[in-house]
Amino acid sequence: MSEETRYTIGHLARRTGLSVKTIRYYADSGIVPATDRSPAGYRQYGPDAVARLELVRTLRDLGVDLATIRRVVDCEVPLHEVAAAHAEALAVQIRVLRLRQAVLTVAARREAGPTEVDDLHRLAQLTAREREHLMGDFLDAVFAGLGDQPTYPGVIVSMTPDLPDDPAIEQVEAWLELAELCRDRSFRASMRRLARQHAADHDVPGLPRPDAVAVVRDAVAPALAAGLDPTGPEADAVVTAVTSRYARLHGHPDDADLRQRLLDRLTMANDPRRDRYLDLLSVLNGWSTGEAIAPAADWFIRALCARMPARAR
Repeated sequence: MSEETRYTIGHLARRTGLSVKTIRYYADSGIVPATDRSPAGYRQYGPDAVARLELVRTLRDLGVDLATIRRVVDCEVPLHEVAAAHAEALAVQIRVLRLRQAVLTVAARREAGPTEVDDLHRLAQLTAREREHLMGDFLDAVFAGLGDQPTYPGVIVSMTPDLPDDPAIEQVEAWLELAELCRDRSFRASMRRLARQHAADHDVPGLPRPDAVAVVRDAVAPALAAGLDPTGPEADAVVTAVTSRYARLHGHPDDADLRQRLLDRLTMANDPRRDRYLDLLSVLNGWSTGEAIAPAADWFIRALCARMPARAR
């Protein structure tokens, strides 16, 4: 090796941008050993020291520990294996950080107290099996006794969230809110009533029929788009179309009793938490957001109430 290819620590510091102290530490650790020494006793390094130092700096910036770096530069382990293992470890860390960020974001938004923060943190850390158990318990409570309905296996699948292994922050936030909903006893009771209402609407001979919500949503959509006043005379035709269709589907006359039953079912179905559950489910499962029930139900409930005797409401 010629004299021109040897570098002092100061020269290496200028070439690499690393401090003299850092290079000396790497040299003492055996990661970048000196090639020889000058007559005055100063360490000298060959041209490969620059490449080594640049690799060390890159790996340190990527979070690789010095012991592993030494094995890489000494060719004891392939760099691609170290990169793969480190990338996998970082993926785990990133997921943990996302969970923490979601918990803190939700807690800050709600101005949550210590107990609520602790509960959110616990929900965020549930394993896939624990999440499955929580959801299974919720769906069993909602659909208990309805297993003989042919449509319900598909309905249950469509109501089951699937938090990805590598969720985005908004998916973690959605899971936290959905899990809280599923543990809410009043929401469970409301959804159980809705499930039985849906079953009753379909408990008629012949082909499957739309339930009360579907009948109303189909008929009211144009009225909502047109901005019709539900209490005005222009809404008469919409109300008649809904009640007469509902009556035909169920083989009952379009009378006060049928209208009261329809009103009761819509009032029960018009729980904003149901729409929220479906919105959260869409975020978790990567589905497009469905049409909310509330606008159509609100409009028709107002329209129907305006046309019924006060004692019947």
